[in-house]
Amino acid sequence: MADSHEDIPMDAQEISLETPTAGVFRAPSIRRADVLAGKSYSHFSPIPSQISEDLGKEVVLGVDEAGRGPVLGPMVYGVFYLPVELQQTLLAETHHFDDSKVLTPEVRSSLMRKLCSRDTDLYAACGWATRLMSARDISANMLAPSTYNLNAQAMDATIALIKEVMAMGVNVKEIYIDTIGKPEVYQKKLELIWPTVRITVAKKADSLYPVVSAASVCAKVTRDAALEVGYEPYQKSAGNETVNDKSKEGGEVAWGSGYPSDARTVTWLKQNIDPVFGWGNECRFSWSTAKELLEGKTAQVKVDWPVDDDGNGDMRLTDFFTAKNEAGGDELVDWFGKRVTEEMEIF
Repeated sequence: MADSHEDIPMDAQEISLETPTAGVFRAPSIRRADVLAGKSYSHFSPIPSQISEDLGKEVVLGVDEAGRGPVLGPMVYGVFYLPVELQQTLLAETHHFDDSKVLTPEVRSSLMRKLCSRDTDLYAACGWATRLMSARDISANMLAPSTYNLNAQAMDATIALIKEVMAMGVNVKEIYIDTIGKPEVYQKKLELIWPTVRITVAKKADSLYPVVSAASVCAKVTRDAALEVGYEPYQKSAGNETVNDKSKEGGEVAWGSGYPSDARTVTWLKQNIDPVFGWGNECRFSWSTAKELLEGKTAQVKVDWPVDDDGNGDMRLTDFFTAKNEAGGDELVDWFGKRVTEEMEIF
């Protein structure tokens, strides 16, 4: 992960791999109502039978995220765990898990479906969890007076997921994490929390450790499905067929991958902007891409907010309205809060 949350340029192949396909598998980690409401939430799978039947069994756990840089959609953290001895054979050799960014959307969906199917070896041996951090909450935290930056939000999500898995009784002995910022700093912080656990924080951990690769798949498929759900309000029914308000290309949502480097994303943002309110819960308003469209030179509406020390401390909210009635007075001020001058009989 980069230290900054801002998007870095991606080539066409990278954008293609980051773009959800139509009909992406919707795992139990998708709560449609919460996604549409812009709520953040966590999901935990049941403890797999191979672990629940022997809670003393040593387990390896991996952590990765999906959607750190996009302007649209949530960032999702995934954790994945299984018996230590199965990491290489089950994940790498049998099911060929890899960094989600190098797997096609179809392969990612297929792996996630197997993980959620009761009759598979993955279901019997592997547990997983996700933390969906909504675009609304990410931006609200970053724009708050006491800034809660993306790195801090990500670290807290990681720690909370691991703590909850351990609280379920899982005997986690090894943890592998794709880094946030400097690996050594992050690792030391985690080692203070879990001094008896072997912890490895590394760059590109999702391509080095199969358990992190599996976590990246859980995170990515959950984000892809959340993007599809988030797009639903921008569709309308036409007979028995559902169509996009502007366009729907190749069976994919018209906003593409959600990354600022994606021309489809920027085009969609420009076509669907409300000049006052911007977009819905799917947009990260703290991202420079969104800020520029709302507040930059091309913005359709300009708003000047008074600063605290400009002598406007006694101004009323209605003083900012400019609507005038026919008599030349301020209609809103004249009406709002008008004193009652007539006596009223109380029954």
